Amino acid sequence: MTEAMPDRLTLRRPDDWHLHLRDGAMLAAVAAQSARDFGRAIVMPNLVPPVVTAADAVAYRARIEAALPEGADFTPLMTLYLTEETDPEDLRRAHAEGITTAVKLYPAGATTNSASGVRDMAKVMPALEVMAEIGMPLCVHGEVTSPEIDIFDREAVFIDKVLAPLRRQLPDLRVVMEHVTTADAVDYVRDNPKNLGATITTHHLVINRNHILAGGIRPDYYCLPVAKRETHRLALAEAAVSGDARFFLGTDSAPHVQAAKHTGCGCAGIFTAPVTMPILAEMFEAAGRLNRLEQFASLNGPKFYGLPPNEARITMTRGEAWSPPAQIATGEGPVTVFDPGFALHWRVEG
Repeated sequence: MTEAMPDRLTLRRPDDWHLHLRDGAMLAAVAAQSARDFGRAIVMPNLVPPVVTAADAVAYRARIEAALPEGADFTPLMTLYLTEETDPEDLRRAHAEGITTAVKLYPAGATTNSASGVRDMAKVMPALEVMAEIGMPLCVHGEVTSPEIDIFDREAVFIDKVLAPLRRQLPDLRVVMEHVTTADAVDYVRDNPKNLGATITTHHLVINRNHILAGGIRPDYYCLPVAKRETHRLALAEAAVSGDARFFLGTDSAPHVQAAKHTGCGCAGIFTAPVTMPILAEMFEAAGRLNRLEQFASLNGPKFYGLPPNEARITMTRGEAWSPPAQIATGEGPVTVFDPGFALHWRVEG
């Protein structure tokens, strides 16, 4: 006799451990999309200009809070953009005063608004040494940017050439490998349990590189790190549903207006905030692991960051198939909402 599928699921309010909220008119439009379902989010600092000091983070947090709907139960957790001029004592103060939760490492040129990123790791070692001392996590965009390295190999090469040597030099540095896309990264996290975690995005659990390239170029599926082969997607999906505490949700939801995506040099980024929890429920249910969704989305991230899980709950219900809106409107133009390519039956109540 087949066990009936549940049609109602209550879990602790999830968090998003990697989120782009942008600024200005875009921030005003997208902040509510994350605040609806998530309790907290690690907010990326790659604005123009980037968030590089404690004072920058305070000002950006105020703008985010002003953009939230009245009564929203959402806490932005601020990050600083690591540059070769970062002041280690500013990091220390920002951490001690609770201004910032983490620091973000962008290799220069790796992704959107990363021109101010790091070219020479030796120049940021004083900052990283302070972070290791005080327990401040480093969130890593894990790709090399050397033009001779194939774009599909950049994550694996980063692990070998940059991350592994850095962690040998600073074993007490807490590192989050953000938006992992390869079996190589999954294996590295599993083989190196101390002070290492990894976020997995909604879209990398759904798409492989065929979604971008087969049958015509589909810019709405273009992201960085770029989606890889199906074997890598399957490795990510297995890690997400496994219950392994080192893997947790970071959507990397990254809104761009459609005109910036559908152009001769389209922007990298996929906007998943409005549909993440329904998509995850579908995928965990299909894997027979719906009981582990709370662990991935609500428990593992807080555990890594040393924070309590949210006390508030959300309830999801399963019913008739529905389709999310194709776009949301912003003051800068329409933003396409991620289409997973399959029917959604789960909704977040309220």
